[in-house]
Amino acid sequence: MITVRGADVRVGARLLLSGVSFHVAPGDRIGLVGRNGAGKTTLLDTLAGLRAPAAGTVTRTGSLGHLAQDSRAADPAVTVTDRILSARGLDRAVRRLAEAARRLGEAPGARALAAYAEAEAAFEAGGGYAAEAEAARVAAGLGLPHELMDRPVGRLSGGQKRRVELARILFAGHGRDGTLLLDEPTNHLDADSVGWLRGHLAGHRGGLVLISHDLRLIADTVNRVFHLDPRRAVLDVHNTGWDAYLAQRDADERRRSRERANAERKAAALHAQADRMKSRVATATTARSMARRADRMLAGLDPARQAERVARIRLPEPAPCGRTPLGAVSLTKAYGRRPVLDGVDLAVDRGSRLIVLGLNGAGKTTLLRLLAGQEAPDAGRVVRGHGLRLGYFAQEHETLDPERTVRENLAAAAPHLTDGEVRTVLGAFLFRGDDADKRAGVLSGGEKTRLALAALVHSGANVLLLDEPTNNLDPASRDEVLAAVGTYPGAIVMVTHDAGAVDALRPERVLLLPDADEDLWSAEYRELVALA
Repeated sequence: MITVRGADVRVGARLLLSGVSFHVAPGDRIGLVGRNGAGKTTLLDTLAGLRAPAAGTVTRTGSLGHLAQDSRAADPAVTVTDRILSARGLDRAVRRLAEAARRLGEAPGARALAAYAEAEAAFEAGGGYAAEAEAARVAAGLGLPHELMDRPVGRLSGGQKRRVELARILFAGHGRDGTLLLDEPTNHLDADSVGWLRGHLAGHRGGLVLISHDLRLIADTVNRVFHLDPRRAVLDVHNTGWDAYLAQRDADERRRSRERANAERKAAALHAQADRMKSRVATATTARSMARRADRMLAGLDPARQAERVARIRLPEPAPCGRTPLGAVSLTKAYGRRPVLDGVDLAVDRGSRLIVLGLNGAGKTTLLRLLAGQEAPDAGRVVRGHGLRLGYFAQEHETLDPERTVRENLAAAAPHLTDGEVRTVLGAFLFRGDDADKRAGVLSGGEKTRLALAALVHSGANVLLLDEPTNNLDPASRDEVLAAVGTYPGAIVMVTHDAGAVDALRPERVLLLPDADEDLWSAEYRELVALA
């Protein structure tokens, strides 16, 4: 349970919310909505205790599970099972029980037996074998196969790591009255896992605060909607489900429009009458009173709803290049003993469009990292053709330096731009004023996506490697990205779970991993996009 009283939320000098108060109780399933950069992630971090409010209080009682947008496991050496069980402290109990069993087997005796009994009691107190089975069910529901459970987290793909962290949070609150704070939980999930998550959240007995650009998940899950409006620094609370919220929002806007039109008409009439009367001494005082009344009438109205700004996203004008600017010959890569890619051959022709499909862990991100030069293959080679200029959009935004500011990141990616030109580009991507001096590490996922795309604009790249380019984007910004992808004349190699991104790409070929089978694109492959 979370109680917020009179809280101010700031990022640096920028006031995001002023004097907000609300309560998250068991059974509340709250959808936190607003444009990218409005402060949703900052508010969720404040609720989780990762940052303090600038004023007011946030009180937490009961268990709390927080899935951060850029969550990463603390120790890459722990196994998937231990990472999930650690949500309830059961990982230590399991290791202690295993060690006690080993000692009992090696040297049976009263002391060893007592140690085993004590370890087993601690294990059972935490839920025991039933809790282990429950953790396995949650993991399976999120698409983590049984064979991954004993694998170190550090050897997983980015999408698999995200699923492990989500499984850990859900396991912590499963069957309890705790509060879940989930920031974009469907990133990297396939369609089956999203469906499982939707049912799980709908049945959660505790509190839930959810940030997601998956509108179907929001519509099927939430029973309250909190809209964050950064222009007014307020949180609009709607105690309704999503569909009722949309209907109420539209009705309120129509009502405000009518009230404003009527008030403006009456105020105009009062001002006109005051203008006619002010020149006469006998009626000048009355004229001034009428003018003030007209001004008060307008001042008391709710502000007109303004169209929210949308980033003007465009992709670079590609530099001239040869017929085949990028290729790969027998690329092979393994992590430890686990092969990820085995003998991948690829030719990316000038202006061609390729989609890479495969289940999480099949090596899609690894392939793009090898092509981008971020990692070295174990065998085979990447072939850089004549005139190649490569642009790489990384799934986890590794190309951004979290310690540099927004402006410094763009300046490093486009050193030929003047400071004024850098700020102009940033303004087009909705980084204005003080936003340019934020550290990249404090940006929301959507803001990081916009900054990474801005870094491509003046790169002259003629081959783009795009790894989940629509993750974390609000619908308007996503539409801008898809339009840019659709009109880009250079070559694109894309990894995505977003069927709309594939439609915008209009791929010519598909590469299926892990088998590295290449085929001409056909409509039948579209059905695999959300499942891959």
